[in-house]
Amino acid sequence: MKILERKNDTGLLILRLAVGTMMFLHGVGKLLHGLAGIQAMLRANGMPVFLSYGVLVGEVVAPLLIVVGFRTRVSAAIVVCNCLVAWYLAHRNAIFSLNSQGGWALELLGLFFFGSLTLFFTGGGRYAMSKKSMWD
Repeated sequence: MKILERKNDTGLLILRLAVGTMMFLHGVGKLLHGLAGIQAMLRANGMPVFLSYGVLVGEVVAPLLIVVGFRTRVSAAIVVCNCLVAWYLAHRNAIFSLNSQGGWALELLGLFFFGSLTLFFTGGGRYAMSKKSMWD
């Protein structure tokens, strides 16, 4: 049956659309409500406040590039780094915690991290805007 044949490129397209769209929507909140919360976390950890603008790159720009499949691997690497910084600043004490429903407390961050890590290793697939660079 043709429907049961492996469609890796279709799977990568779906992964790109899911991870990129959800992370973009996650970042829209920072666009609408500002970066004061991020800046406070950076300050509390002795880090320069200007790094807060990196959140916009990691949660708005890179996810849009992932959605269209332009430089997917480098964009995914940016999201992976963004997830690691978010974990360090806001969630490092919750790595082994469960939420009130019994799920992993960091499941959304984990999905963004592992989905982006997968795209870093695979690239965007055949249905990506760019495919010829090592960063695609």
